Amino acid sequence: MSRLLVLSASMGSGHDAVAGELARRLSAAGHETVVADVLEMLPARMGTALRGLYRSMVRHAPLVYAGIYTAFFRAGGGARPGSAPLATLAEGRLRAAVAAERADAVVSVFHLAAQLTGRMRAHGRLPVPSAVVITDFAVHRQWLHRGNDLNLCLTPEIARDVRHRLGRPATACGALLPDRFRPHPDGEASWRQRLTAGHGRPVVVLSTGAWGVGSRLGATARLLYGAGYLPVVLCGRNERLRRLLSKVPGTLAMGWVDDMPGLLAAGRALVDNAAGQMALQALAVGVPVVGYRPIPGHGAEGVRRMAVLGLAEHAADPWELVRSLDRLTSVGETTARRVAPDGRFFQGDVVCPLEQLAAGSL
Repeated sequence: MSRLLVLSASMGSGHDAVAGELARRLSAAGHETVVADVLEMLPARMGTALRGLYRSMVRHAPLVYAGIYTAFFRAGGGARPGSAPLATLAEGRLRAAVAAERADAVVSVFHLAAQLTGRMRAHGRLPVPSAVVITDFAVHRQWLHRGNDLNLCLTPEIARDVRHRLGRPATACGALLPDRFRPHPDGEASWRQRLTAGHGRPVVVLSTGAWGVGSRLGATARLLYGAGYLPVVLCGRNERLRRLLSKVPGTLAMGWVDDMPGLLAAGRALVDNAAGQMALQALAVGVPVVGYRPIPGHGAEGVRRMAVLGLAEHAADPWELVRSLDRLTSVGETTARRVAPDGRFFQGDVVCPLEQLAAGSL
């Protein structure tokens, strides 16, 4: 039995969801896990300020965030700014947490944590091995540090790219989703009856993430309704967005949803803007994904990368969006309209590599 410290970050809900599922799988294999928020390891409530700044930028100043992403995250020649100075501020609390929890290894599921552990390992200040679970399809440079011992990626293609860029071990672990995300989950029939009662329009789900972030969502909803669909916009915890979109004719705007597998499975397609957990969840239940109007930075790059990998489509304009949806939803309900879950990121193993890492046998 090993004891692992998992470093997440409460940026939306995606990283915490990955950390929770990772902890569940490790516990099921007989190991002990402790999940900590790396933002809470920063001094003087800097993590809270960082989270608020990021949320404000992606909601209200996307061009500003796009510039920051280009400078700090995208690869490029010459000296580039990074997050190492910020990560350094959390070293003391991480060392204390490793000692207090008697951790055999540290696993990061957020890029700032990856920089923190990689820097400490490279300078001999972290006495236990470190792994990084990379949750993005487009792996920006803040995920990557040669000091980390192991990188776990969504697909074999991404793992090969990381090995090439770092010269360090990387392997595919697949998407870390709960078992309830599967074809025809519980709740699918009741959601379909609820959503299609009285009109029979095919349901298209629009994702905005936990924070309810997106560009011209009202215009997209009007476009879909005019094309014959029922747009169901998931507004997360953004109640203001839900109220605004509820006024768009023909649109069903919803707040936080607990039964996400059933709702997604009741849809005919997902219109996604971030290439994050919800895109993976839709593919897991067998619903095709179309990337459209992605959020800047990692969202835009992730949407393009998913399209290159053949896992989703990328619609560059309204015409392409409607054309993609018409093609993807044209098959009748009684036939095999769904996409099969892709084995590249639903059949990987995350537990065995971490067991070997913690045991010192990797």
